[in-house]
Amino acid sequence: MRIKGKQGRECANQARFIDERKGPLSKPSKRRSPLGLLLILGFSVLIGIASFQQMLPYQIAAFYLIASGFTFIAYGLDKSAARKGNWRTKESTLQLMALIGGWPGALLAQIWLRHKSQKIRFRVTLWLMIALNNSVLLWLLSSKGQTLLHQVKWL
Repeated sequence: MRIKGKQGRECANQARFIDERKGPLSKPSKRRSPLGLLLILGFSVLIGIASFQQMLPYQIAAFYLIASGFTFIAYGLDKSAARKGNWRTKESTLQLMALIGGWPGALLAQIWLRHKSQKIRFRVTLWLMIALNNSVLLWLLSSKGQTLLHQVKWL
């Protein structure tokens, strides 16, 4: 049944909210994908085995751990600043932190803090940083990379 409001225009009568799980304006799903956690777990196992078998110096594993911690903290501070309307960390800075080895912390921050997890462009760039970082790591595990590590006297 259509009714007219005070100004003579049609208005809603008996309006209802659409189920929030349906429709284009629904909230994003709170369900967390296990992909990021599985990648971090697999990466940690790889780094652990490579360090144990002396294919990688333990300093590289320690660097990843420290870089990930700093990156996670940077995401947390940026989220706090966003909520308060304060100065924010540049996205390029967060991406650079991920590229140099902080990507496990970045993924954990996206999962646990729900920060920078909805911007598609940011997420695609982050996955590119992860791919680049892991490509370098896999090269270090190759015969040419091992030769370089031995020349630098890390192993």
